[in-house]
Formats: sequence, C-alpha cells, structure tokens
Amino acid sequence: MKNPFETEEQRAFRDSFAKFVDTEIRPFADEWDEAGAIPWELHRKAGALGMFGFGIDEAYGGLGFDDCFMRAAVAEELGRCGATGVGAALGARNISTGPIALLGSEELKRRVLPQILSGEVGSSLGITEPSGGSDVANLQTTARQDGNEWVLNGNKTFITGGMTSRYFIIGARTGGPGIAGISLFFVEADTPGFTRTPLERKMGWWCSDQATLFFDDCRLPADSLIGPENKGFIAIMNNFNYERLALIAQSLGMARTCLSESIAYANERKTFGKRLVEHQVIAHKIADMSARIDSLEAYLNQICWMANEGPTPVAEISKAKFLSTKILEYCASEAMQVFGGAGYLRGNPVERIYREVKVMAIGGGSEEIMKDLAVRQMGVVH
Repeated sequence: MKNPFETEEQRAFRDSFAKFVDTEIRPFADEWDEAGAIPWELHRKAGALGMFGFGIDEAYGGLGFDDCFMRAAVAEELGRCGATGVGAALGARNISTGPIALLGSEELKRRVLPQILSGEVGSSLGITEPSGGSDVANLQTTARQDGNEWVLNGNKTFITGGMTSRYFIIGARTGGPGIAGISLFFVEADTPGFTRTPLERKMGWWCSDQATLFFDDCRLPADSLIGPENKGFIAIMNNFNYERLALIAQSLGMARTCLSESIAYANERKTFGKRLVEHQVIAHKIADMSARIDSLEAYLNQICWMANEGPTPVAEISKAKFLSTKILEYCASEAMQVFGGAGYLRGNPVERIYREVKVMAIGGGSEEIMKDLAVRQMGVVH
C-alpha cells in the first residue's frame, strides 16, 4: 500500500537499504544461517549506510536526526531477507547505544560510539536474567560500591551479540527493591570477573549469537556508572520502545516474505491439472494473508507518524507488538500449508520463518506482557 506519510527522503532511504539487503544479504542468508554467523564486514557495510546512527549526534558518528519511518524500513527490509538472525546479529547494538548516547559521559561517548556505529565493534544490552526476562523491576544482578570501584555480581542470559560484543550496558541493582533501585553500568569484554558462554542448539536465529553473561566480583571503575544511580529503569523502558518498533516492522517484513513466496509457489506448482493459485482454497489463503499484512502496515505507519510527532505512543506500540506476531504466526502457518512438504525442507525461507515466529513473539516483551502493558497505558488497569 502507499504510505500517506512517506517523504521522498524516507522513500530514498528505504530503496537504498532494500537494495543493500537484496545484493549483500539475501543471496547468502541461508549459507550464513547454516554456518552460524555472518561476516563482520557486513556490520561495517550496514554502519556505512547509517543503520546504527538514528537519534545520535553526528559528533559521535551518528546521523544527527531520528526518524521512526526509517527505523521501521531498516527492520522490515531485514525481515524480508528470509533469515532474521541476520537482522538480530546486526541490530543487537541498537538497543545498547541509546543509553550510552543519552546518559554516558562525554569521554565515553567520544571513545566508544564511533566504533560501535561504524560497525567496527559490537555492543549489547544486558537486562534479561535466568530468573526472569520481562520482569525488569525485579532483576537480581547487584552492584555495590567498594572504595573507588563498583563490584558487579550476577548473571544475564539470552543476550544477543553476547559472544561477539566488545562493550556492554548492564542493568544491576544498586538500591532497594523495584524500579527505584536499578542502575546501568558500562562493561568491557576483557574486564576481570566477566565471562560468557554461548547459547547453542537454538530453534532459530542460527547466524546470530546469544550468550549467558557471568559477573563474579567483577570490579569496575567508579565512572562505569551510566547516568544517575538508581535511575536506570526509565532509560531501559524508553529504549525498549525502539526495540519493539523494530520487532513490529521485522514481523511485517517476515509476513511479506511468507506472502510473496506463497504467491510464487502457488503460481508454479500444479495439482489436479491446474495451478495451486487456481484452487479457491489456496487463493483465499493468499487473500487472508494479504489483508492482515495491509492492516499491520497501516497500523505501523500510524505509529511511526505518532512517534515522530511525539510523545512516544507506548500503548499503540505494545498493542502492535503482539498483533504483529500473531499476524506473522498466521502468515507463516498458512504459507507452510501452501508449500506442503516443500515448506518443511531446510533452505526454504518459509521453513525458517516458521521456526523464528516464536522468538519474535517472546523477544522484546512477550505477547502476554505487551497486553498487560497496553491496558495499563490505556488506563484500564492501574
């Protein structure tokens, strides 16, 4: 559908990034997924296109502006590539750079942001713990002051980019229980007391590394505290809105691929003397998928416009997050039915997307948590 809000600049950016995905990612996506990694040069190429620079000043290597339509375009096009682990591998740094740019010291920003935004090094946000994911207010990792140092103890898990990142933003409890006792810390990968192990045998996202992080009396200098002490929760929550926006757009891109692959296969495959698409039951599946995709696209465009105009539409983002993954689940299932046995074979984008639906439905806030947050933001529940 035509986006009524789209400007020429936004369209040019989308076209440029779509070309990048078509030439630099799509032909190799299956190979990288099977290999379990993407080449690091791809990070640099994405950085050169400005993928990592939204909302960050040009002085630190950023774009100097923000635009939610462009953020969404990046995520959607990556979702369409057929291996969404590529998008996860590239985009892991995006949820860690916001706190650095917003709360970091001038020295820290000038030292690390250009490296991260150019794609030279990776960075990750460490919030999720073995004891709980979306329940951020009750995280268990602790940081205590000892002279001129902070001593960090605890574990983080399901951290995207955890094995390849050089820099980490870690949430830890520095005060009492609940949201008022959480602070953020900058940790470098070679810090004594910090170790990490990969999460293996995953259902999807094979070419994106996830890890468990361990902090065992990990000593950090006093200036490792990012922002005010005990004020980290708000920064975390604000950051999650951009992550969820990206997941919505990526789900849209994945659903589009399910539709386009289904149409192509249904026009090629013949059963009972005619093409699959000429069977009404198959044609109706395609119509149903397309209608859901159109509705999600319209909703996402409205949210991007609202976010650009401000303030951030948290309720709408929360609702769109669970709606998008339900639409994706539907489209992936219907596409598998169109493909039949062919859809069950590795190397088929539909097979991969079908496996990766659940990471979209859980990551960045599960469907259930998003519904809970939505009704609170709507004022229905207090």
